[in-house]
Amino acid sequence: MSEENKVHAEVRAHASNAILHPQTPLRASDEPYTDEQLTQLNRDIDEIIGRYPVKRSALLPMLHLIQSVDGFVSGRGVRLCAERLGLSDAEVSGVATFYTQYKRHPNGDYTIGVCTNTLCAVMGGDLIFERLSDHLGVGHDETTEDGKITLERVECNAACDYAPVVMANWEFFDKQTPDSAVQMADDLRAGKDVAPTRGAAKVCSFKHVERVLAGFPDGHANEGVGAGEPSLEGLRLAHQNDWRAPGDEGGPLSEDNQRNAHQNTATTGETGGPLPGHPHSSAEGQED
Repeated sequence: MSEENKVHAEVRAHASNAILHPQTPLRASDEPYTDEQLTQLNRDIDEIIGRYPVKRSALLPMLHLIQSVDGFVSGRGVRLCAERLGLSDAEVSGVATFYTQYKRHPNGDYTIGVCTNTLCAVMGGDLIFERLSDHLGVGHDETTEDGKITLERVECNAACDYAPVVMANWEFFDKQTPDSAVQMADDLRAGKDVAPTRGAAKVCSFKHVERVLAGFPDGHANEGVGAGEPSLEGLRLAHQNDWRAPGDEGGPLSEDNQRNAHQNTATTGETGGPLPGHPHSSAEGQED
């Protein structure tokens, strides 16, 4: 067989495999919600729908709400969303199967997402994923037998200045190595409190986080480091040089901004200190 024919054969094989083994469909769920679950879900759904002038706009947070109860987008969850929003099951399923944060089968207590996009891959992201996959015995979008960890390849964790980056339930673990990522996974499986590099004081469970994504705050938003030095350096330089976006004819930078752009602080140990929005910035951390 010629090289060209081999390529065509591989393409046909992949196509056949895609037909025989399509992307995981939404799992059916015949068991109805308990009265207690349904009462709480409908109460929360009422609150979510009330946030939007057009109620179908509430679908995305409602799907996160379903995941906070079922651990994935279940068939019964699809039906409930459809009933409450006046949509068809197919319309709801179409949204649920479009976005990767909506899970088509039960998710683990913790989703570990390893960025394998360009910069993270170059810095070791592929090695981290391979090591975790071997250690946990699972591949992409697969869950360990104990139900603790779901492993994912992630296109980008939006933290290239900290590559390679791993996320656990969307909390940042910066500048990781295969060993540190394995240790983090083992600690989560063991039920230990694990602190991310930035963000909340500890990694919360998948269902817990899904309720927050549905729009129900848990009080942890201002914990930990809000942004690290590499992410803030450009903003600091802009403050120091009074750089502005085109068309910005505003007056001088505020005293708070100037002070935050130049001060030395114990939180960073470097000139510049935290900037507005940082949990230790002067605007939030000083007493009157």
